[in-house]
Amino acid sequence: LSVIEAAAANIRRFHEAQKRTSWFIEDGDGVILGKRVVPIERVALLIPGASAPLFSTLLMAAIPAQIAGVPYICVATPPQPDGRVHPAVLAAAHAIGITNVYKIFGAQAISALAYGTESIPRVDKLVGPGNPYVQIAKKLVFGTVDIDMVAGPSEIVVVADDTAQAKHIAGDLLSQAEHGSGFESAVCITPSAKLAEEVAKEVAAQAADLSSKEAIQKALDRFGAVVVVKDIPEGIDLANRIAPEHIELIIADPWAHLESVKHAGAVFMGPASSEPVGDYYAGTNHILPTAGAARFASSVGVDTFEKTISIVHYTEKRLKKTAGHIITLAEAEGLDAHANAIRQRL
Repeated sequence: LSVIEAAAANIRRFHEAQKRTSWFIEDGDGVILGKRVVPIERVALLIPGASAPLFSTLLMAAIPAQIAGVPYICVATPPQPDGRVHPAVLAAAHAIGITNVYKIFGAQAISALAYGTESIPRVDKLVGPGNPYVQIAKKLVFGTVDIDMVAGPSEIVVVADDTAQAKHIAGDLLSQAEHGSGFESAVCITPSAKLAEEVAKEVAAQAADLSSKEAIQKALDRFGAVVVVKDIPEGIDLANRIAPEHIELIIADPWAHLESVKHAGAVFMGPASSEPVGDYYAGTNHILPTAGAARFASSVGVDTFEKTISIVHYTEKRLKKTAGHIITLAEAEGLDAHANAIRQRL
């Protein structure tokens, strides 16, 4: 419980810095234009718990929603074989003051939350990971409600040079391969052929001692790779083409190459920045785009739970100056009623 509270404090501190404020500009003639930033009213957080109770994901989703000011936050999580919610999930919810928890998951949970039932109120947005049924259901209800993303299996790309230790790289690759779907990707990219061989051997050695070695092996057989490239810039270029959920830069000067990383959910800098540091404790969000979506998408954050409303306050003085322009634009589009709405005010 104390560690959950410490992690929650880190997550809250990081996300507090993301909160946006409403803004207005005076445009002359008494005209005021602006944007109001308002929280989404009703949000459901999807917290997997069948193969592993992802109570850390509850912290990652709920805390930004709280900072945004969402009035109603509920959690959907699958029951355990005994019919109860996993106690770690409930403990995390209790630690941060979340009181609405439903023992539902799968596509049926998405439907219930998107459309509402006699016992489950409908929400405005669904946020969080889940199995393929959950993700496909989220995609199907998008438009009726908003969603954060369509999340796929976890991914990691480690870009490393000869300053890196093979055991560190192997440990990080395995950390993402163990999630259980068998479709996770774990890739090391390095200009060092010697390091590449050492990483391959170290992955095999460490995997043999892990409880999830069967699931890990399935993932590595499908999407595990060690790639030798000409140099670090070529390696980062390849990483950008993959656009993975996580990129690690275990190289001599990661800051010198950071701006070259264009497509990643999160970037981990240097040998101490192991990916699980971000998964659990640093404070950054671990709900990240996958399957190449890092080309256009971002992690979950406070803005995931906010929307903006445009504000227009025109004056008669400005309208008289600009009415002819507005009418011209409307008529050019063949929208006579738009033009008429302006003429009625002249």
